[in-house]
Amino acid sequence: MTSLRRVTSGRVRWHLALCCSLSLLAACSANPLSRKYEYEEELVLDTDGSATLFVNAAVPALVALRGVDLPLDPSARLDRQDVRAVFESPVANVVNVSLSRRDGRRYVHVRLDVPDVRRLSEARVFGWSTYALTPDEDQRVRFRQQVGASAARAVGEVGWTGSELVAFRLRLPSRVTFHNAPSREILRGNIIVWEQGLTQRLSGTPLDVEVVMDEGSILKNTLTLFGLVMMLVAITFAAFVAFVRSRGRKTAT
Repeated sequence: MTSLRRVTSGRVRWHLALCCSLSLLAACSANPLSRKYEYEEELVLDTDGSATLFVNAAVPALVALRGVDLPLDPSARLDRQDVRAVFESPVANVVNVSLSRRDGRRYVHVRLDVPDVRRLSEARVFGWSTYALTPDEDQRVRFRQQVGASAARAVGEVGWTGSELVAFRLRLPSRVTFHNAPSREILRGNIIVWEQGLTQRLSGTPLDVEVVMDEGSILKNTLTLFGLVMMLVAITFAAFVAFVRSRGRKTAT
């Protein structure tokens, strides 16, 4: 009887562990932030048009989509300066370049400072997109990115299965009142994601990114409010000190 209880208890624990694992796996697969993309752009946008842009891309995807000249052989030497030259332009300054490897392919990770996102299409590597940032009614700002045709450059057999994804991600500074992402979700950190299959992106299926947000930055509003509170505290403290000193003088006389 004791051994039977042990076996039953073990099976229960095993089933619970399996259920927990499956639940965790499902949660991860449903979270766009945990997905693996062959190409992704994350634009951290400010309401004045300045931005920080992160690009994470498999080298074959970067070559196929943008037609750049980088070595496709995963065993070949990949020079960071060559990657930097691909992304550097008068409208976007490369801050950092790093490299990694996954699924037998080389990946590049690039961070860029963009003074004015409206001019980003002037850079060759981002020339497949047009960018607009315009004031809207009721003190709001409308951002739109339209992604057009890819370079569709042949890269041969690189291990793709046809299920690969690309993503365009926006991290926004203020409250979003409208967006057209198919997921209809705004993720934690005020992040919105637009996904597309790699085969669709290679064939040039258009992608339209559109967002309307408040003109005022959440961070700036918070800092302004904090500054006002601190000023009020300082004034109150100064008034209290003045009151105590005046009472002290009256007591002395």
